[in-house]
Amino acid sequence: MKTTAIILAAGKGTRMKSALPKVLHKAGGRTMLAQVLHQLRAAGIEDCCVVVGHGAEEVRQSLPQDKNLRFALQMPQLGTGHCVQQALPHISADCEAALIVCGDTPLLTAETLQNLQAKFAQTGADGLILTAEMPDPTGYGRIIRGADGGVTAIIEEKDATPAQKAVTEINTGAYIFKFPALKDALGKLTNDNAQGEYYLTDVIKIIAEAGGRIDTLTTPDAVETTGVNDRVQLAFAAAELYRRKAQELMLSGVTIIDPAACYIDQQVTVGQDSVIYPGCQLRGNTHIGANCVIDSDCILTDSTLGAGCHLTKCVLTEATVGAGANIGPFAYLRPGTKLGDNVKIGDFAEIKNSTIGDGSKVPHLSYIGDTDMGSGVNIGCGTITCNYDGMNKHRTTIGDDVFIGSNTNLVAPVTVGAGAFIGAGSTITREVSPNALAVERSHQREVKGWAAELSPKALAAKKAAK
Repeated sequence: MKTTAIILAAGKGTRMKSALPKVLHKAGGRTMLAQVLHQLRAAGIEDCCVVVGHGAEEVRQSLPQDKNLRFALQMPQLGTGHCVQQALPHISADCEAALIVCGDTPLLTAETLQNLQAKFAQTGADGLILTAEMPDPTGYGRIIRGADGGVTAIIEEKDATPAQKAVTEINTGAYIFKFPALKDALGKLTNDNAQGEYYLTDVIKIIAEAGGRIDTLTTPDAVETTGVNDRVQLAFAAAELYRRKAQELMLSGVTIIDPAACYIDQQVTVGQDSVIYPGCQLRGNTHIGANCVIDSDCILTDSTLGAGCHLTKCVLTEATVGAGANIGPFAYLRPGTKLGDNVKIGDFAEIKNSTIGDGSKVPHLSYIGDTDMGSGVNIGCGTITCNYDGMNKHRTTIGDDVFIGSNTNLVAPVTVGAGAFIGAGSTITREVSPNALAVERSHQREVKGWAAELSPKALAAKKAAK
């Protein structure tokens, strides 16, 4: 059955109190809209139409270009029924079924969407509503059934009678319809209700009164149907997504010491037998190999680690790290950093836009920026590459097996040849030949008796004695 998904994403979300369109707020590393779209695609629905309104262009730009992803504009916004009406011109004539979901329901799962499609195909109904049982249904539309058990209407809270308000089966806002039946019913909508809007839920009554059959699928987990309308609900949704991600990783062979104390985005992958300690944040498109240890309080964003790495209290952003690396504590790998295998980056070291070869070491208190470093290099404490002249950035090149003494300044652009040694305390401004020793310091000068006779302390004592 050719199915098109219609995602309702036109609302402003005034309760979010934000300039950002509601569906673009993130939960678990993705925008709510992107998460809904991801689950639809995971459920096998490629063809999608997003109805935008508030912040329409910003919402469009948030999603990748995709031939199977189209946008419809709802302006002004006259209700959910009116919203779906705007999608109709963007749906192909051969569409057989339309699955409708809200862009602010990030907890919906692909499994539930698949079950919805399967039951719809099995029953042959004109429409199927995803429902949930709520002990306190306040604020939700109620499912009203006829004598045969079929759904005859959905009554919104504001329009419900006291008897209807007592119904605990609620509408979650997700539906699937035979497309011809939906299209026909949308043409018959009116705004004769308390809000003066065109309710999508009125489609149910129209189809039922025309002799159509409306059925339901009740989700066993009402949590996944949660809509997000404010920051409190957003935090709840994010916590649930983090919980699910941690559970998924643990079941795949990853040890997470305290799942509630880690924040792992939906896109992250972690290899088998890796261990993640509390306080870690793994963000965006981060990929961690097998047998890694991510110790407490690490923050990794859009970074990749090879197998067998050990990280302690460090920050990585858009960095690529080879196998067996040892990083931290308190190291900072900035965008463009590429480490080879078995590299050591120690405490209070910062690496930016640099390539560091296999087995090289930057043990502590160093800044390496815009550098191409070979393998087997040892960088002494306090070494920096002086890559910025006040106007432009310049690169430093360090060959294989170089030893650089502590407190060295490498003033780019400069090259240090393979196997060279640089004495501690040097400021290198010219090329160092392979296998050479470079030392650049002034001669040591000694003034005998200076401390006793001429130091500020000695002079002050003499003055006080007069």
